[in-house]
Amino acid sequence: MKTAIVTFTNQGDKIAETLTKHMDIHLYSKKQQPDFNFKEVAKKLMNEYNEIIFVSSTGIAVRAIAPYLISKTEDPAVVVIDNTLKYVISLLSGHLGGANELTLKLAEILGAEAIITTATDNLNIVAPDMIAKENNLIIDDMKKAKSIAADLVEGKKVGFIDDKNQMKLPKGYIDDLKESHSLVYITNKDKIDIFKEKVTLKLIRKDIVLGIGCRKDYDGETMLENVVRTLKENNIDKRSIKTIGTVEIKKHEKAIISLAKELNAELKIFTVEDIKEIQDKYDGSSFVEKTIGVKAVAEPCVELCEGKLIIKKMKLNGMTLSAGEIGLKTERKN
Repeated sequence: MKTAIVTFTNQGDKIAETLTKHMDIHLYSKKQQPDFNFKEVAKKLMNEYNEIIFVSSTGIAVRAIAPYLISKTEDPAVVVIDNTLKYVISLLSGHLGGANELTLKLAEILGAEAIITTATDNLNIVAPDMIAKENNLIIDDMKKAKSIAADLVEGKKVGFIDDKNQMKLPKGYIDDLKESHSLVYITNKDKIDIFKEKVTLKLIRKDIVLGIGCRKDYDGETMLENVVRTLKENNIDKRSIKTIGTVEIKKHEKAIISLAKELNAELKIFTVEDIKEIQDKYDGSSFVEKTIGVKAVAEPCVELCEGKLIIKKMKLNGMTLSAGEIGLKTERKN
């Protein structure tokens, strides 16, 4: 997390000095930096920092960041502190960017009043994007997230379901789905067949692991197609892939490396010794064992990635693929 503070006055520098005693902050000071160029500084901050603090008027901050705004999911947190130390104002990306949390933290350090205008926060209701952020979930549709947040603010009943029953019912939601006006659904499924007449927001849990083996110099596009097709056939959202595991001899395989990047998944490499310890639990090949030292790769790698097997080894034109689910207590039914 990179945090910057921008100041324009001697008082602003004093505020920055106070904050640097409590936080790791990069200072951009008009008073202290002779070559200070406001437009260039603003561009740099918006492109390179996760959190930006302005000790200024809100007008100056708004004009600074306006040309570089992208979207709610990409913009950094922006907070404004007035020179009199009366207010700390959450200006941009209150939820996903963390500006509301930063505002409260700064206000506590400085003894100022936190100003947060997000309606759900003021009503003590947890917005869908905050549920996602706090639980490392992926928001499937931002328009639906905004619609459901509006329902919450208007007092409409919003249902909540976690298909693993791991999360407590958030503030402002109900568990009676039939009575709900709209619905938040926590899952790793690709398609949800429930209350199709209601606005349903899917929040995707990254809890699927893949085990992969392949022949040398396997084609990357073919591997991606095989994986995506298999996931769809098993009603698994490709965004739910957390980890891809393979054997050390394949650690430089371009197709596997590319797949991990494409699916935004961590790539874990396991040694021959790691796999040998558990390979006897699974069907294997003596030919593969002679070639790479172990008789199975895909299924053992799923276990080593802490997944419970939900897709047994599939042979797909020169590659093997298995999938598992983390935290699965009962047999999965697709």
